[in-house]
Amino acid sequence: MNRLKRILIGAAMLIIVHTVASADDQCYTCHSGLGDLPSEKFAKDIHFKKGISCAACHGGDAKSDDMDIAMSKKSGYAGVPKGNAISAACAACHGSEEKMKKYGSTLPTDQWKELQTSVHARTSFTGKENIAQCTTCHGSHGIVSVKNPASPVYPANVTKLCSECHSSATFMRAYNPSLPVDQMEKYKTSVHGMKHGKGDVKVAECASCHGSHGIRSVSDTRSTIYPANLPMTCAKCHSNKEYMKEYKIPVDQFEKYSKSVHGNALMVKKDLSAPACNDCHGNHGAVPPGVQSISKVCGTCHALNAELFSASPHKKAFDEKNLPECETCHSNHEILHATDDLVGTSGRAVCIRCHSETNNVKGFAVAKTMRSMIDSLHYHQQVAETLLTAAEQKGMEVAEAKFKLRDAHQADLQSKTLVHSFNEEKFREVVSKGISVAELVQGEAQQSIDEYYFRRKGLGVSTLIITVLAVSLFFYIRRIESKGK
Repeated sequence: MNRLKRILIGAAMLIIVHTVASADDQCYTCHSGLGDLPSEKFAKDIHFKKGISCAACHGGDAKSDDMDIAMSKKSGYAGVPKGNAISAACAACHGSEEKMKKYGSTLPTDQWKELQTSVHARTSFTGKENIAQCTTCHGSHGIVSVKNPASPVYPANVTKLCSECHSSATFMRAYNPSLPVDQMEKYKTSVHGMKHGKGDVKVAECASCHGSHGIRSVSDTRSTIYPANLPMTCAKCHSNKEYMKEYKIPVDQFEKYSKSVHGNALMVKKDLSAPACNDCHGNHGAVPPGVQSISKVCGTCHALNAELFSASPHKKAFDEKNLPECETCHSNHEILHATDDLVGTSGRAVCIRCHSETNNVKGFAVAKTMRSMIDSLHYHQQVAETLLTAAEQKGMEVAEAKFKLRDAHQADLQSKTLVHSFNEEKFREVVSKGISVAELVQGEAQQSIDEYYFRRKGLGVSTLIITVLAVSLFFYIRRIESKGK
């Protein structure tokens, strides 16, 4: 009974609103009498419900039932707006804070300004107007609130709306032939798309990432999808504990990523080649990489490491245990700078997670040997650098020796990559070359230092001899002068 009562009251209110809204709008009265489609749609339009007449957009005198007066130029009749005049008509109210307040609206009043800075504000192929107008997305006579499921820009409908243009190869060719037109198909395969397809309006859709009125190119530093801004865009949802609560996934990804070597490179050093969220998860087809595909994702950048690992004994072991390859040792979001501490049998070494003196002992021994060789190489490098510095400070020429030491540094870098092969023989070969070079440089640096001291002693002896000769000569001359007198 109460439900029926509410329905009747609601219907009565609609009739009252309809009557009040249309009483002073002779345009609507006439057109609705004709039963045309625009007037049918306008009856459901949010502007109609706010008491806004047809004349607000089309101009003219809405209070006159005389067509000549109502549609006269003196009355300001403009007819159907064309091109950019459409958005200008919308902006007349939606760009005015005063007018929006008059109708009790809390909507932002910068949409038109934002639209003018967006990619959709570029000139269309007709050369006479922008690519998109307000009505392109919101519709014209049947405009409803974005919160209304009937709206084209309601979250559940946005992907379909955007794909009307972005999935058309013919249409997109006129603006950006290089832009893919399969975003919608990819989106359907993503976690977001699959949930969206089931009616979940909380998951990310086009506007969630790209924005709505101020959509900008990926190369624009102000764009929400500009590489350096993308992690923050994803974090809007994925770092919101309350918003993500029902999905039961971690919300600390951004926090961890910010501390990672990738996050530091992208967001601090502004290295745009560093990976952001989409480089690993994908863009429109975003999904977390599976166990089998993590190495392929990492391998797109770290190609040599991935290749070495694939040929290593760990490849088979990881596959049997269903372990993700790179992530097992390096983590996923919080990937820190790889140091030598990760290799070996003590401290922070990741090897001891699986290897010990009693379990997988062969790997334990290899890890221990590799770490020992790494430490030996570093020791010889340090000694060589110390001796070179000492020789250089003494004024000795050591440029050639310093250049040779670069081969030892190169061997050190190669060892960091070659460790992924877990092949002791190959690893020893590279490290041994580095140690040999470092030892050679040590010898040359020590020779330079010895030569310095030899020269110094020689200079001292020479100085002493010269001094003795000078003194002797002085006294000899004095003797000769004395005899002469």
